[in-house]
Amino acid sequence: MYLIKEFQRLKVEEQKALEWTAKRELAKVNYHIHTDAIKENIVPTLSEEQLKFVYADEADLLNVALFGKTAAQWREENPDKKGNIRDYATIEQLLVIANMESLNAYLIEQQIPQAERLKQLNNMARSQLRVLQQTNSPLLTDGRKD
Repeated sequence: MYLIKEFQRLKVEEQKALEWTAKRELAKVNYHIHTDAIKENIVPTLSEEQLKFVYADEADLLNVALFGKTAAQWREENPDKKGNIRDYATIEQLLVIANMESLNAYLIEQQIPQAERLKQLNNMARSQLRVLQQTNSPLLTDGRKD
């Protein structure tokens, strides 16, 4: 009986890992939509000096809207961790960041100022996280019942 229960536990853990990996890959693919909008709508208006920071600034816009901190702030708080803030995100957060990348790309194309985009993205993030965390579906959660 112990062997069967342990096998079931391992299968559940394996499924969680696969779901997280799939969501992380989705976020990476959506990132291209985001960077293309930046390249087409923001980059042509920038100086050479500004170009060095534009992609990182837009990625940090999403990080601040979702996590409340920039990538540099997270690294400073977590010097012992490898990777970046998104590598430690929950499945729900990865879904939301993928959605935020699409919305931010659209808002960039509409020439919405960054400060206004941050407000809209933060509202979206809070709303979507609330819904996803209330969902009990094993496909949308990482097993928590918050």
